[in-house]
Amino acid sequence: MHLKLKSSTWRVLRFIFLGFFVLISIGPLIWIVMSSFKSNREILSSAFALPTSFSFSGYTAALDIAPIFKFYGNSIFISVVSTVLNVVVVSMAAYVLARHKFRGNTFITLLLSVSLLIPTAALLMPIYRIMTAIGLFDTRLGLILVYAALGLPTSLFIFKSYFQSIPKELEEAAYIDGAGFFRTFFVIVFPLAKPGLATGAILQFLTSWNEFMFALILTKSTEVRTLPLALNYFTSQFSFNYTAMFAALTMVILPSIIIYILLQEQITSSMVEGSVKG
Repeated sequence: MHLKLKSSTWRVLRFIFLGFFVLISIGPLIWIVMSSFKSNREILSSAFALPTSFSFSGYTAALDIAPIFKFYGNSIFISVVSTVLNVVVVSMAAYVLARHKFRGNTFITLLLSVSLLIPTAALLMPIYRIMTAIGLFDTRLGLILVYAALGLPTSLFIFKSYFQSIPKELEEAAYIDGAGFFRTFFVIVFPLAKPGLATGAILQFLTSWNEFMFALILTKSTEVRTLPLALNYFTSQFSFNYTAMFAALTMVILPSIIIYILLQEQITSSMVEGSVKG
């Protein structure tokens, strides 16, 4: 009887603990979504009450005021291209560092990895001056190159670790059959490393999608700016139209959450696939 009571007590405490964290995590999001269907009067008079009627006037006003779809297009294009560039270039570098031992191998690996210790704020001014000097300020290409470079240390660590787990005998067999270096890498090694590459690609994509500081410093026009900057844009444009502001926030936040959930499932499936192959 005592053991059952103790077990029930722990079960209730766990439920309360998890419920509290779910509430503080999802509660603000639900409040923003519900407020996007209210009128200004309802938001000011009863912030936490349910809307009396669901109106999409806030979404219409938000789309009329701010170029939300332009921000979406820029974020998707910049994030996808920077991710592809990062995966292709860094995977080749990681493969060489993982498979070929040469003088300076360790030094190069440490040099590329130590950039994780450099504060982002310390990179703002040098990167700004470089982008301005080479004519890539306020361009999508400039952000693509910066984002691909920022994800280099993390991707290198993930890719190199995964390449080291692949048996060398597969590559040796390919060389015996007459395959060259590039064919061996792209035909044999690259497909086998798909789980590790997928993990690095997902982290790179999310980093590029959510990056704010460099997008703010390296851009000045709405033609180039990305979705995270839309939050700052909305704060000034919708200062008195709270319905439109919450509608704009909903359109910005929900897609990123959906993308994150989908990519998390991809990470899980990639890890399971890698463990089965191993």
